[in-house]
Amino acid sequence: MTSALDPSRPDTPRRLRTAMFVDFDNVYIGLRRLDPDAAEAFATDPGHWLSELESGSDADGDFTRRFLVRACYLNPSVFSRFRPNFTRAGFQVVDCPSLTQQGKSSADINLVLDAVDALDADTRYDEFVIVSADADFTPLVQRCRAADRRVTIITASPAASAYRAVADTVITADDLAELVTAGQAAAEGGDVPATAAEPVALPEPEPAAASSGSSAPEPGPAAPAAGSARAGRRDEQTVSASSPGSLAARRAVLQRVRSADRPVPTGAVAQAAQKADPTLPSTRWAGTGGFLPWLSQAVPELGVAARPSPGYVWDPKRFGEADLPGAAAEGPAGTDATALQRQVVAVTDTPGLSRDNYRVLLTALADDVREHPFERTATARRVRDACQAAGAAVGRSTVNTVISGVLYVGLELDATVTAVDVAEAWADNVVGLCRGARMELTEADEIAIDDWVGGGLLDDLED
Repeated sequence: MTSALDPSRPDTPRRLRTAMFVDFDNVYIGLRRLDPDAAEAFATDPGHWLSELESGSDADGDFTRRFLVRACYLNPSVFSRFRPNFTRAGFQVVDCPSLTQQGKSSADINLVLDAVDALDADTRYDEFVIVSADADFTPLVQRCRAADRRVTIITASPAASAYRAVADTVITADDLAELVTAGQAAAEGGDVPATAAEPVALPEPEPAAASSGSSAPEPGPAAPAAGSARAGRRDEQTVSASSPGSLAARRAVLQRVRSADRPVPTGAVAQAAQKADPTLPSTRWAGTGGFLPWLSQAVPELGVAARPSPGYVWDPKRFGEADLPGAAAEGPAGTDATALQRQVVAVTDTPGLSRDNYRVLLTALADDVREHPFERTATARRVRDACQAAGAAVGRSTVNTVISGVLYVGLELDATVTAVDVAEAWADNVVGLCRGARMELTEADEIAIDDWVGGGLLDDLED
């Protein structure tokens, strides 16, 4: 008999021996700022989100996780009420009381010591999952990578770019909030968003004619009419869209794009398709003539843009053209961003909006929370729509980034907030990210950053 996870079977997903370490205080507090309902779901039903993480996909295909180590570190004087929930879910709960007058617990050092012990354990763990946005864990992640272990970090608040860069996979705060509340959405009959850690649903490809209503842009040359002679010749030469190779390439592309935390360069997506179906180049991409025409026919639900170079592919449910790298780095008149702005964007992943577009976004956010109670998903959608209506190229991912940033520095998004309040909080967050990334900022640099990311709204404060 063969196991359901027999590695000799080509369709069997990889099984990862995983060790998970949860910095509870960091995650719960971060989620509570972003989405109180998500924070409660995370703390009260860890078994649910743990099961959501048991299967997933990446550029190499599907995988399953076996959590051999489940450790949760929390401050019992503040969060003891959540201890039974994690114990019931099979976690080893490590009490980390505050040992200083400032209230800082010993969670960090306990987590690091246990993770280093796991690196040297007799059991070889394939993957280390660090659930925390604390950049202090960067040396630990580097140590795990040096030992040839896969590392996944799960954050609940803005995390330093250097910390995210050393991980193999990053599940962002928005992804985590959607993941921990996925069961609630399903129970209410709503759509459950795909996250970086969820297995990808793979519907059968539809005929090209059926995809005419897709919102994804149509890249490359338009497909010829079905009745044309060229279409007839192509049909004779192509590999069927339902062939195992084509389905495997489609599956690989969806896995690569939907598991990414940002739009993916077209070259990386093409490489994933070729790895799954090596015959594509020799058949001129199933007779379509090139990668982009093949992509528009085989995976029409994805968004595609040839510019900025080298071109990008994204999941329209999570991103838009305004989320492309450098898509908004130019002002309305086409003026190039300054060297300082380019460095801030590159080092901190701050959205590269123009000053005017930041003004539109920050004002729209303040206006919205004065008119409607703040609710992360609904607020982000309304603000994105308001920006688009005002002619500002602002995507949902950018709106979520700004919301997370202002909440992280402690701004309450309620009916009393003004655009200047939002601008000040966002500017403080960006300057903090720059300092955390060890950028050496002069006073003039800080003033320039405040003016840029504050959309000019802070000028009156300086007068």
